[in-house]
Amino acid sequence: MPLQAQAQQERVWRCGNEYTNNATVAQQRGCKVMEGGNLTIVQGTRPVASAAPSAAAAPGAAARSPAGSPRVEGVDQRARDGEARSVLEAELRKAQERQTQLLREYNNGEPEKQGSESKNYQKYLDRVSDMKAELARNEADIAGLQREIGRLPSVNR
Repeated sequence: MPLQAQAQQERVWRCGNEYTNNATVAQQRGCKVMEGGNLTIVQGTRPVASAAPSAAAAPGAAARSPAGSPRVEGVDQRARDGEARSVLEAELRKAQERQTQLLREYNNGEPEKQGSESKNYQKYLDRVSDMKAELARNEADIAGLQREIGRLPSVNR
C-alpha cells in the first residue's frame, strides 16, 4: 500500500521569524495567516553559553585542553612528545635516504635507459617525468616532517 502525504488541515500563522499553529497566540501577537504552498519548519538549535573563561580574563586559557578532555600529567606528556619526536625523526631519516636514492637514480634528469626504452624514447621520457614527480613528492614529505618536528616542544634533557 503506497504511502500518501496528508495535506495540512490547520492554519499556520507567521509572527516575524516565528511560526505557530496556535490561534490564540497568533491573535494576541497580531500574526499573519500563511496561505498556499507547503510549509516546512525545522527546529533550530540554540547556542550554549560557553563555560570556558574568555582569553582576556585568563591569558593562559588558550593553551589549555578543551573541556572534558582527560588531564595528562607533565611527565606523561613529555614522554608522549618524546615518542612522537622519535617516530617523526625516524620517518624523516627514511625520507631523506629515499631522496638520496631517488636523486642518484634520477642522475640530473638523465637516468640510465632500461630495456626497451632505447627503442621507445617516449617510455623513457615518461619514466623521467615520473621520477621527477616522485622527487617532488618526497621533498614535500620531508618538508612536512620537518614542520611537524618543529611544532613539537623542545627536548629538555
